[in-house]
Amino acid sequence: MAELRSEEEQVEALKRWWKENAVSLIAGVAIAIAGVVGWNAWQSYQDDQATAASMRYQQLVNLAGTGNLELANLEEARSLAEEIVTEHDTSLYADLARLIEARLAVQQGDLDGARSALQAVIDADRHAYLPGLARLRLARLMLASDDAEAALDTLESGIPDALAAQRADVRGDAYAALERRDDAREAWREALSLAEQRDQPLFGVELKLDNLGMEEATL
Repeated sequence: MAELRSEEEQVEALKRWWKENAVSLIAGVAIAIAGVVGWNAWQSYQDDQATAASMRYQQLVNLAGTGNLELANLEEARSLAEEIVTEHDTSLYADLARLIEARLAVQQGDLDGARSALQAVIDADRHAYLPGLARLRLARLMLASDDAEAALDTLESGIPDALAAQRADVRGDAYAALERRDDAREAWREALSLAEQRDQPLFGVELKLDNLGMEEATL
């Protein structure tokens, strides 16, 4: 009889525990299920967004890669680039679209728009390579605007090793624009050395060195 009462007491204790904790237990299970469902829905949304961004970027590449675009196509391509940036601003595709937008802006003579697009890639700083590439292109734009000092400042930092040869090449251009011939020669020789070490093609640098030698010979 004592054992029976003990079992009955255990059952009663279990009933009391369930009565006191059932609501919170069920709520906890519901929250856990909702969390899993919500996470899966979020992952699905992210996948859909990535797919949409990829498709739009490919469309932009196809449109912008046709060479010298007519004005209507240039405007269409820039508009598409802006859509990618607006709708997928936190993605890598936004930075890639901005790089293309900068090139299209240059084709339209919109140097301010090109600078703005490149600076946005630098400021986003999502990937070591793309901001470095943007810095190189921005420095070239500054050289085209006769601002060699600003170009050198832009190249001072933020260029990854993979772009070191190109950085040295542009630095040589900037020094040449400032008539710092010795610095230009040193930078271009560095560019050739780095390109050879990395087995990267770097066109036109030897010609620049030859032209520099001929200029000095006539002085």
